[in-house]
Amino acid sequence: MAERSTALQSLKVLDLTRVRAGPTCCRVLADFGADVVKIEAPVGADPSAGVSGARHGYDMLNLHRNKRSLTLNLKAPEGRALFLRMVESADVVVENFRPDVKDRLGIAYDDLAKVNPRIILASISGFGQDGPYAKRAGFDQIAQGMGGLMGVTGNPDEGPMRAGAAVADSSSGLYAAIGILVALQERSQSGMGQWVQSSLLEAQIAMMDFQAARYLVEGEVPKSSGNDHPYVTPMGVVATKDGYLNLGVGSDPQWQAFCELVGQPDWATDEKYATNPARFERRPELWDLLKPIFAERTTAQWVAALEEVGVPAGPIYMMDEVFADPQVQHLGMAAPVHHPARGETRLVAQPVKLSRTPASVYVSAPDAGEHSDAILAEVGVTPDEIAALRAQNII
Repeated sequence: MAERSTALQSLKVLDLTRVRAGPTCCRVLADFGADVVKIEAPVGADPSAGVSGARHGYDMLNLHRNKRSLTLNLKAPEGRALFLRMVESADVVVENFRPDVKDRLGIAYDDLAKVNPRIILASISGFGQDGPYAKRAGFDQIAQGMGGLMGVTGNPDEGPMRAGAAVADSSSGLYAAIGILVALQERSQSGMGQWVQSSLLEAQIAMMDFQAARYLVEGEVPKSSGNDHPYVTPMGVVATKDGYLNLGVGSDPQWQAFCELVGQPDWATDEKYATNPARFERRPELWDLLKPIFAERTTAQWVAALEEVGVPAGPIYMMDEVFADPQVQHLGMAAPVHHPARGETRLVAQPVKLSRTPASVYVSAPDAGEHSDAILAEVGVTPDEIAALRAQNII
């Protein structure tokens, strides 16, 4: 079993999140050793509570590893009082309810700051904490559409296409984690907590990066270009003898080396192809010339040959091929962990490496309420009080 990271071991986090964005944020903190207490409703107390698939399914295991679990009914006055008691000794609270829910529950930032001025509340929403869309339900695909990602994804003649991963959910969780770490650093100077906010819509727009800046700075509205790069050619997907290849000829010197490799040195000086603007202008024509050439060799042969001349290229993997790749194995992106019901399994590792205090996956996701007694005892709740709370379905 891996050892718990020591990087954030002094940090106590109360995790009220569900589905994906919020759990992604808390997973970062947990993987670096924070004591993350996942707070969820007792059975029947919150029919609308969302989970990520089956309790022992892949998504729950991956999102909620390294956490402890407490069941607590926040809708009951006794449950709210217990939560605020925990806030007194906590560092961070993370929630991704609709913005008005925490106000109704009496656990908004001002409520938390009254009992602990050092508390940091991180709120992740669909569209922001205020404004005309604040109360709308937010889902990843909706944010992908409104944030511009779907408008530039897919083939030009086929309409918008969603990305195959939850880009808005995951990035909003990561941005919230960054905000928490910034707030913690600032707290070390001021002694005060603050309210950290992120949303799926803001995160998706930020992830558009150069495409968004292209519009803001130049006034250009980017369009979808399929697998081709928006302005560099040839950079995209090409069929090989046995599959597909990502080709990335990113500069004119790389183009010159590429032309030598494919036996067409004249292309390097031909004014039609010598510069990227010229190649971009003749993109369809150029791909028509390249397709029969790439069909002559396998993907592996092309990757090796292109690497030899310094031209970026790579295979296009299915997920089983991803984790079979020797570089992925070297990077340790499949983290082993034991689960009481599923036995030995693997989860997706943190992609951030620290030399002294690395992240680790040291324990699997908890069952609901698995640690309730221990967590409540830590804030002074007696065994008799715990039994009474359980009898009332408060925990």
